[in-house]
Amino acid sequence: MRAGVRSALQAWGWGLRACGATLPSWIPERPAERLTPLLAAFANHRRVYRGVVPGSIARDVSTLREFFNLLKTRGRATTRPKLSDIDDYILSMRGKYARRTIERACHSIRAYLRFLKVEGLVRHDVAKSVIGPRCRRSERPPRALAWSDVRAILRAVDRRSPTGRRDYALLLLMASYGLGSGEARGLLLDDIDWANGELRVRRPKTRREIRLPLLPAISSALVAYLKSGRPRHTTSRAVFVQLHAPYGALTASAAIRHVLVKHARAAGVEGPFLGSHALRHSHATRQIELGTPQAVVGDILGHRSPHSTSAYVRVALDRLRTLSLPVPR
Repeated sequence: MRAGVRSALQAWGWGLRACGATLPSWIPERPAERLTPLLAAFANHRRVYRGVVPGSIARDVSTLREFFNLLKTRGRATTRPKLSDIDDYILSMRGKYARRTIERACHSIRAYLRFLKVEGLVRHDVAKSVIGPRCRRSERPPRALAWSDVRAILRAVDRRSPTGRRDYALLLLMASYGLGSGEARGLLLDDIDWANGELRVRRPKTRREIRLPLLPAISSALVAYLKSGRPRHTTSRAVFVQLHAPYGALTASAAIRHVLVKHARAAGVEGPFLGSHALRHSHATRQIELGTPQAVVGDILGHRSPHSTSAYVRVALDRLRTLSLPVPR
């Protein structure tokens, strides 16, 4: 019942704003999180001198706060941690967190120890002595769908309804260009250059912009959605929006995953890899199968390192078969 009341109030507020009324923010802004002087200096060092993105800095700070709590219980200063303290903290995470999460926590602590040495707060750099689990970036193959399954999912979308036209344009765009969830959700109306036949895409992680050709099939799907699917009353500049009041932009990867899973079930496609990045992985694998140069695939996907793209070679089965050697008799 509470959820229904909340939805009703949100719809009412949207209607009042559409009529020109001025309303206070539905969700008050949360005050900025206050950091201790030491953590603030560490965060500034990571941002200014190391070029770390805000999301990673927030993760580092969260890890250090937990670590500082351990030091506090032992009466230890935050600038004088011992390796035994670090070992105990890492061991306490065992059984509660995934191996990659523990690896990232170790990375945050190493960064903090290097910061202490750079700032002259400690005499020795002991960052290399912090030992944690090692997770290789490409130890698991990308979770790609067979291209026949991707085509089956697209064929299963009923484009006679506004929802179907939106979902088809969204899934076709992601499959054709290898867009991730954040890139698809961040696409704005101004990013479609109809005159020059181009699409401007912003990569959330690298903050790079790339221009892609507006393919005829993509153009037709977008026109059908924008004319007969996208709500006219929305005030959002996002291309893909919700189809119910207040018609806001899709704000979570779960929304795209829901769209993909819905049409995959309709197509009879099952599997554990139906996440929001499944179409991105499928696109990359398909391009490698077709013989597209790895550097070109990496540029389209926005990879900064060729190692990120090389992971898709391991699931390009058709090309791998050409490299196999005959079994000796």
